[in-house]
Amino acid sequence: MTEEKKTGQKTVAQRVEQFGHVADQRLKPLFAAQSVSYPPERIVLVGIKKDKQLELHAAGKGQELRLICTYPILCASGKLGPKLREGDRQVPEGLYEIQLLNPNSLYHLSLRVNYPNDFDRAQGAKDGRAELGGDIMIHGKNVSIGCLAMGDDAAEDLFILAARTGIKNIRVILTPVDFRKETITAAQLGQPAWVQGLYADIARELIGLK
Repeated sequence: MTEEKKTGQKTVAQRVEQFGHVADQRLKPLFAAQSVSYPPERIVLVGIKKDKQLELHAAGKGQELRLICTYPILCASGKLGPKLREGDRQVPEGLYEIQLLNPNSLYHLSLRVNYPNDFDRAQGAKDGRAELGGDIMIHGKNVSIGCLAMGDDAAEDLFILAARTGIKNIRVILTPVDFRKETITAAQLGQPAWVQGLYADIARELIGLK
């Protein structure tokens, strides 16, 4: 996507000032209900492609992660299976971080996922795939090509929360299915054999989420 095009020159701090109060009002009761401090010390976002859901897990200092809430993913193009190349319209699958916050997104507000990460690049090199694509976002609105479109309210919540928590304290798990509840194999999806190892890593992270 051409997500990184700017629609203005607002800073992250200006967006926090603009949307922080209303996002805080939505988020604080959810955190209080789980006895997690707000803003938390760390966050894990779990995007489940089959279920079209994004789970928000968070923990305060010395706490284990707790599920705070689940947001519906309003749009995510492609099918089950990892992103392999530019233009395949796939949402990535793997273990990621948040690379930056975009306060001037064409899709309201956005959080940039660090696809391709080191694993994606290494596997691409092994396969001879050079053009891996990128510019993968968790953003507002309800349209997407390879990104997760969450709607504007959810995008505000996630943007503000990321700004208050610090992007270095956020992990992102993007998975084809909820491996805590069901299994799926690379062969079932017609994917390369190495994808099975990736799915084992994702499943381990999900099952051990704490």
